[in-house]
Amino acid sequence: MLIGKLVIFGVGLIGGSFALALREAGAVREIVGVGRTAGNLEEALRLGVIDRVAADAASAVQDADLVMLAVPVGQMAAVMASIAPHLSAQTVVTDAGSTKCDVVALAHQHLPGHLARFVPAHPIAGAEKSGAAAASAELYRGRNVVITPMPEIDPAAARMVRAMWEACGATVREMTPQAHDEVFAAVSHLPHLLAFALVEDIASRSNSEELFSYAASGFRDFTRIAGSSPEMWRDICLANRTALLKELEVYQAQLDRLHTILEQADGAALEQVFSHASTARNKWLSQKNSD
Repeated sequence: MLIGKLVIFGVGLIGGSFALALREAGAVREIVGVGRTAGNLEEALRLGVIDRVAADAASAVQDADLVMLAVPVGQMAAVMASIAPHLSAQTVVTDAGSTKCDVVALAHQHLPGHLARFVPAHPIAGAEKSGAAAASAELYRGRNVVITPMPEIDPAAARMVRAMWEACGATVREMTPQAHDEVFAAVSHLPHLLAFALVEDIASRSNSEELFSYAASGFRDFTRIAGSSPEMWRDICLANRTALLKELEVYQAQLDRLHTILEQADGAALEQVFSHASTARNKWLSQKNSD
């Protein structure tokens, strides 16, 4: 499948990598970029991530075959509202947001006449770096992309979005928006929240410089994702706060359990927890590496 005109709102790591992967696959003729920062768009143009910069949303989406909303979820409503009056009947719109229930709700609010051609999606890939300069055609190869199609969807629109992600080298899976948000609250949003919290805890102490000077690979690996975009993760956590709060409660119970074990100096219980966790992680890593 060949896309004639692809429009990307948010030409950063996610949107830019989507563009580069499709260009490398020969799946797109023209890529138009839209964004808030002129400097980033100029960089995207210089690097060949996009072919041109659109002056505004209206001119950008005119006669577009596919529109990708690769902006933080907090910006999604404004972008949807800006493009809604200008979408052609054949244009397919998709997104790359990390939460889906809120995006689906926003689509019903701002794209009511275009729901059949809107395909919510979430690429499970990322890095701490951001901006067009961080984009890579390799980012999605071997990665999962979750599509959460709505009942109103046109099957042809879903096939187009699936084909584009597969052209990027990704494996496409489907689930409901609610199931998506519950799963990723546990395995993505909670880890990010914890990593940010740990770094904030250390950084807020009076002897933070000394503590950071002794931090090594364990601290680096655990907190790597705390280098991610604060704006993006603020929006994700707020958008998925109901599911995330439930996961925090479950995690707090684990911390309380460990607190009791340490208080009682129960080495056998502590080793049991560590052994169970270590076995589970090694099994997951082995399965992941074999995929």
